[in-house]
Amino acid sequence: MKPARKRELADFLMQAYRVSIRRATAVLQLRQATYFYQPHPRDDRAERRRIREIAQTRIRYGAERIHVLLRREGWLINHKKTYRIYCEEGLNLRRKRPRRRVAAAHRMERPEISTVNACWSMDFVADQLFNGQKIRALTVVDNFSRESLAITVDYALKAADVVATMGHLKALRGTPKRIQVDNGSEFISHVLDHWAYENGVTLDFSRPGKPTDNPFIESFNGSFRDECLNVHWFLSLDDAREKIEDWRQDYNDFRPHSSLGDLTPGEFRLAHLDAGNL
Repeated sequence: MKPARKRELADFLMQAYRVSIRRATAVLQLRQATYFYQPHPRDDRAERRRIREIAQTRIRYGAERIHVLLRREGWLINHKKTYRIYCEEGLNLRRKRPRRRVAAAHRMERPEISTVNACWSMDFVADQLFNGQKIRALTVVDNFSRESLAITVDYALKAADVVATMGHLKALRGTPKRIQVDNGSEFISHVLDHWAYENGVTLDFSRPGKPTDNPFIESFNGSFRDECLNVHWFLSLDDAREKIEDWRQDYNDFRPHSSLGDLTPGEFRLAHLDAGNL
């Protein structure tokens, strides 16, 4: 029984049975010092306000990620207090997707990823402008560093656009050894297959109906939709491209990842580069 509840019972005994404080606290095994103790809580209004601000602008961030941002900003707060305030403010995030059970094994054991450019993932995400006109986005992620390499946005994207994006990334970052994709028409096209063959890239296709075969891009696309697409109105294609690129830079250079030791993808890649593992 908590001390607060024992204080209530002690007050009840004194009022109902006219007993002394000493007798009431003895019956309840409550120390008198505890009965008379008056808590002096610290003023945490500033921390609460900052936690609410982060939660409102970073809607997918939970208590742990918000705590990392607070410590980055110099707040002297431990993770338990961050979590308590997070819950008291009603910011608990509901799980938007049920946990998936581990499905059957892959067709073959995929090699372990131990460096950047070892394996990329890419997929398409659909959205629309304010007037209902459809747009598509091609997302490309490095599976090792979790870095968003490119988000190509247009009204329609075909296999040639995928190859053009790959050519642009090749000039900036080189080519990966393997790219994980689903069985969409753009990815099984002869155009992309020819580009992959010429550049020595293996196209690793997911099993039909098994999005869990490509978990990195699925996770990224969920964050992309919740933190960017569902937050902004896009007034034009150029406006969509600008806002999406701003979010991509924020994702790479500001957003901490628990799987990367609370580093951003950009910081993790630079640390890997400094370690001489590239």
